[in-house]
Amino acid sequence: MTEAKKHHLVSKHSQVANWNEIPIETLANGAARQLFIGENLMMCRFVFPPNLETTAHEHHHEQMTMVKRGKVRFIIGEDEIIAEAGDVLRFPSHCWHGATMLDEEVELIDIFSPIREDFLTK
Repeated sequence: MTEAKKHHLVSKHSQVANWNEIPIETLANGAARQLFIGENLMMCRFVFPPNLETTAHEHHHEQMTMVKRGKVRFIIGEDEIIAEAGDVLRFPSHCWHGATMLDEEVELIDIFSPIREDFLTK
């Protein structure tokens, strides 16, 4: 079974999963990550500890991010914004970006296309 097919295949056309049933991976920086993987895109749920800073970076994937809980300072190119619960952001391919979690735990939902193959290796 391929990595993209491990998550509750309902039919050849759809998958259904519940975050409570998807394995949680603890990253080196203390963040928790869960992956829901399709054929050409993936959804990731991250829970970050307060005040954690992610290194600014870029990648060829298009990315959309929804802040579910907490407040985050995003660096996007040369701009800086504070995003909070309910805010949705789009990062085009090769957009320089980074984030700093503010004074509370932060939950983000990220969608990437194509799949972040680097997230699949441990």
